[in-house]
Amino acid sequence: MSPAPITIIGGGLAGLMAALAAAPAPVRLLNPAAPGKGAASAWSQGGLAAAIGADDSPDLHIADTIAAGAGLCDGAAVRRIVEAGPALIEYLLGCGVRFDRDAAQTLARGLEAAHQRPRILHANGDQTGAEIMRALIDAARATPSIEFVPAAARHLLLRDGEMAGVLAETAAGPLTLAADRVLLATGGIGGLFRYSTNPPTAIGSGLSLAAAAGARLQHLEFVQFHPTALDASGPALPLISEAVRGEGAVLIDETGARFMDGRDLAPRDVVARAVFAHQAAGHRVLLDARMIGARFATRFPAIHAICARAGIDPATQPIPVRPAAHYHMGGVAVDAHGRTSVPGLYAAGEVACTGLHGANRLASNSLLEAAVCGAQAGQHMAARSAKPPRPLPAQDLPPRPDAEPVRDIMSTHLGVLRDADGLRAALAQLAPLAAHNSAARLALMIAEAALARPASIGAHARRDDASFATQAA
Repeated sequence: MSPAPITIIGGGLAGLMAALAAAPAPVRLLNPAAPGKGAASAWSQGGLAAAIGADDSPDLHIADTIAAGAGLCDGAAVRRIVEAGPALIEYLLGCGVRFDRDAAQTLARGLEAAHQRPRILHANGDQTGAEIMRALIDAARATPSIEFVPAAARHLLLRDGEMAGVLAETAAGPLTLAADRVLLATGGIGGLFRYSTNPPTAIGSGLSLAAAAGARLQHLEFVQFHPTALDASGPALPLISEAVRGEGAVLIDETGARFMDGRDLAPRDVVARAVFAHQAAGHRVLLDARMIGARFATRFPAIHAICARAGIDPATQPIPVRPAAHYHMGGVAVDAHGRTSVPGLYAAGEVACTGLHGANRLASNSLLEAAVCGAQAGQHMAARSAKPPRPLPAQDLPPRPDAEPVRDIMSTHLGVLRDADGLRAALAQLAPLAAHNSAARLALMIAEAALARPASIGAHARRDDASFATQAA
């Protein structure tokens, strides 16, 4: 009997890179919708960080990443991933990704917060993720060894403590797939919060699958809040990319006063807390991009369209913004090959905790990590000896995860600022929900991790930490 194909759960950047890197080994890629649909990768505006400039180097990029990570980065992981950046750009160009270029036809590089050098490659102005996904989806569709399966993974099946299969849900009902090599590439957890820049479906499903299988999770308390989401109605708030501040935009309040003391491009956790505090003091916060002027529409066409739908002309009007849950630095603990603590189970992209981000992700390192680590995991899975599949018993589908009951709890008690009383309140509210709702179980684990870390570090800010309160004052 032929070995079971490599099974990849998730259709974003990490999953596609893994599938392509595994070729010609057979791969089935599970995603509930069409390839790329519902993936946060396609929503990425700012770009992809890579040290390719003559004035730049991987060592500078490494230093910036470690500084932003507030001392919790894994140095070896940072070096491995950052040093792979230039080769990744060449690979993506070979796949047909159309990165923006300057007048000399050199790859254009933007500046974002906490980077010493302009090293952010972008495409179609502010549609980088969508352009990369377009090229990789085309490449995957043209690869005979990759099969797209419209299904949502609902449970991981183990035999003798090792991966044996995946129980999935399809339009026709349950589907049991033998699989001894499985990659989680399911994205983040922003959908567990009331206000997020993520797709509402990003509710940590991969983390829940991994936890139920007994995989080790790490750094769950570190949730990055982006300081400049459009202050609008609805659960998924459009992002106003940090690249806009990189082009000169500044944060102001309703009086027109700048309140960041020139630190508009400080690390995201610093800016998010400042915006949150200014709003808590009764002010409106706006992003003033009027100095960019008429060039805004061509440099940031997608953001310009977002603003236009909200009745805002960024060339003449400041943009109202607020912090929103954006990225999860924690996840399933993995090694350099993407292997988890469960034999045969891998993870890549936002669902994984590689050690790259530490306590606070450096801007535009997410696409870099997803692409590099997805490819590395795909290569390792393809090289791993596969076992002949064995029959798996039929199982009922577990209850679907429901994030709605936890969103207000998470936003109230696990937002930009936290404290012990609020975290204990979150635990009390989440515990009765967790028994029959995997989204609530994951939220409970995040709250437990946050309560267990009393000191503030990076994106985890405790208002009841005396040293942090002194610094904030």
